[in-house]
Amino acid sequence: MSISDNVKQVQSIISAHVQGVEPTLIAVTKSVGVDVTNTLYEEGIRDFGENRPESLLEKVENLPKDARFHFIGTLQTRKVRQIIDHVAAIHSLDRLSLASEIDKRANRTIDCFVQVNTSGEDSKHGLEIEEVMPFIENCKQYPHIRIIGLMTMAPFTEEETILRETFRRLRHVRDEVTAKGYDHAPCTELSMGMSNDYPIAIEEGASFVRIGTVLVQ
Repeated sequence: MSISDNVKQVQSIISAHVQGVEPTLIAVTKSVGVDVTNTLYEEGIRDFGENRPESLLEKVENLPKDARFHFIGTLQTRKVRQIIDHVAAIHSLDRLSLASEIDKRANRTIDCFVQVNTSGEDSKHGLEIEEVMPFIENCKQYPHIRIIGLMTMAPFTEEETILRETFRRLRHVRDEVTAKGYDHAPCTELSMGMSNDYPIAIEEGASFVRIGTVLVQ
């Protein structure tokens, strides 16, 4: 199948599983070059996910100005300055040292997702569930950070029950944060779901899905 066919198929699947508002499709382009990314843009995609500053900057330089870039990988504190002026959102805020560096380097409000380890896997990055609320409260001290939502990665499994529970945990934590009414953390969004599990994530309330393999394979 062509990239055009892949995009149409993914968009069709998204529409078939939407429960309310259709989620934003982030095309994960970390493993492909500028040409493929531009092809995705030509197919109507405007949001792109990168996990390395160098790759993100290359795409920024070579795509039209209305393309939006999301940093979706672990972000080293020393590399914040490289991307801070070019990101629509950072999906991997997971420590106060990173929050401090983002705040120091930013000259505008930066939309961030707090990364949460809802699966309990040692291999996954992110805060434990019980750490989320104190962390978000501590982020009040950083005026350039706006926490718009939470992000998680599910286990790589075909067990639907496990996937649903992983996504539901994130949704429940999101609801608890939203109920607090924090000015600095409206926390209305959920960034969850990838190529192997995005239909389930959408059914469980994802507002951003991060899809790479099935778009570009």
